[in-house]
Amino acid sequence: MKGQFLGFSFYKDSQGWKCRPTEDRKKRLYTKIQKYLKRKGAVSRPLSITFTKVNQIVRGWINYFRIGSIKAFLDKFGQWLRHKIRCIIIKQWKRPKTIYRNLMALNIKYKCRFEEEDIYKCANSRLGWYRRSGLDVVNFILSPAVLGKEKGDRPGLVNPLNYYLKSL
Repeated sequence: MKGQFLGFSFYKDSQGWKCRPTEDRKKRLYTKIQKYLKRKGAVSRPLSITFTKVNQIVRGWINYFRIGSIKAFLDKFGQWLRHKIRCIIIKQWKRPKTIYRNLMALNIKYKCRFEEEDIYKCANSRLGWYRRSGLDVVNFILSPAVLGKEKGDRPGLVNPLNYYLKSL
């Protein structure tokens, strides 16, 4: 690193000088999203409001740091963000019976081909909310494509990497 200015750090590679966001700016993005997605508050809030605010935060950050090299960071950040959102969705469903019913409905609708038993195991698991939202069943049923779809008044969740690559 050669220097820092306005949240960017500069470095030189074989093609010349380049920039990327400083580590503290990346950490501030994580902190801001974490603060907004704390389960206690996020679960009681409708998904439409949560998705709108998260999309605003992410798009604003990407638009500011677009000129930097952020592709690898956005890939990792997007995975983490979707995991947090899945956790909130599962927690909103609350009861094993509701989790099972909703996962089965999505499994049938999006043809994920999970066995009924796998979904039952996931719904009735004793794992915590965060660990449960990382299981394959939840990951594939609540995929980025499903989270990115608009439904009623709820906007789709922005995929940070796709948003960045589309706007280059």
